[in-house]
Amino acid sequence: MAGKAQYEELIRQLSAFGAVKRELGRILPSDCPSGSAAVLTLLGRHGDMRMSKLAELLAVDMSVTSRHVAHVAERGWIERSPDPADKRSRILRLTPEGVAQLDALSERTTQLLAHRLSDWSDEEVGQLTRLMARLRASFDDCRFPANRAAAPPVADQSPQSTRTPAITT
Repeated sequence: MAGKAQYEELIRQLSAFGAVKRELGRILPSDCPSGSAAVLTLLGRHGDMRMSKLAELLAVDMSVTSRHVAHVAERGWIERSPDPADKRSRILRLTPEGVAQLDALSERTTQLLAHRLSDWSDEEVGQLTRLMARLRASFDDCRFPANRAAAPPVADQSPQSTRTPAITT
């Protein structure tokens, strides 16, 4: 198991990663903020789905999901159709315009990463991708309340502690 100093450095690096996320956000078109991009990305990756499934994947409240969905629907990037199994629910589906928008977002992101990581080897990019996927997988169960009980207790931090890093983006 890694030592305390390694975890503290990891926290600092995760906090600093906010700069990367902000730069990725700046390349998004003005009519496609990050929430809209996330909706398009998830529909592109997982296919048609109900709003409840999208909210779960976004890990946000249904009201937030509804606002994101309304935004992309107004632009014609998705369509909402009645769920044949439950007429009260809607199935979300990318439209051809949504697929085109998703392709454009992917191209922008790919170009930025290729530019910023141009001095990285293919192996280094692959290693980063594998490690980030592994880190994300280690936290996947944290999204579901039933699994939160299994999380280790948080140690009591005394007021004298000088190491209370905050995770920011």
